[in-house]
Amino acid sequence: MARVLVVDDDPALLRVLSMGLGVRGHTVLTATNGRQALTKAATSTVDLVVLDLGLPDMDGLEVTRLLRAQSDVPIIVLSAEAAEGRKVAALDGGADDYMTKPFGLAELEARIRLAARHWNQRNADEPVSKFAVGPLEIDLERHRATMRGTPVDLTPREFELLAYLARYPGKVLTHRTILAEVWGPGYVDEVHYLRVYVHRLRRILGDEEGQFLRTEPGVGYALPGDPAT
Repeated sequence: MARVLVVDDDPALLRVLSMGLGVRGHTVLTATNGRQALTKAATSTVDLVVLDLGLPDMDGLEVTRLLRAQSDVPIIVLSAEAAEGRKVAALDGGADDYMTKPFGLAELEARIRLAARHWNQRNADEPVSKFAVGPLEIDLERHRATMRGTPVDLTPREFELLAYLARYPGKVLTHRTILAEVWGPGYVDEVHYLRVYVHRLRRILGDEEGQFLRTEPGVGYALPGDPAT
């Protein structure tokens, strides 16, 4: 189980999350403001941070940026703000996931497990050259992809885009993040490039409705997080 740092200025919510996540086997540390959160993250062993954006002393986006600068620990943002711009800013700033209040404890715990699994995979000693996301299988060494056992004919750029999305199943990757990683930093504003390639991939994968390669409107794209999907 994970050591989770929960950052929120609502004492009642901290109690609920401490008890609820504790019952599920996690060790919970708490902080009520941004500075306290940064100190605890730097001085304690923390596997994951659950961070409210509405903190009394600092903007949660700044806390996200500073946490990411000092560690690659997964960050799940909690916020009462559903504004698209804040969500994009949090994800671009280094958050791994974003949940809008009110939320269910079971869903939060599932996202904690998913984020922790991704973090463990990223930090494994042996690099992964083959992986699967539902019916999609990626072989990085051979530069091959199959969908439901059938080889998929992809251009190098299409393969690179699909492989990048497949590395983070269940995580919404923002337009800017994808463009920077697949095309390069000079292309972060060229969202039309990305839309054209996503359209091509969906047609090639037989996913014209976008049920597998999902769109998060105004934010980015994601592949499903459940390997059985």
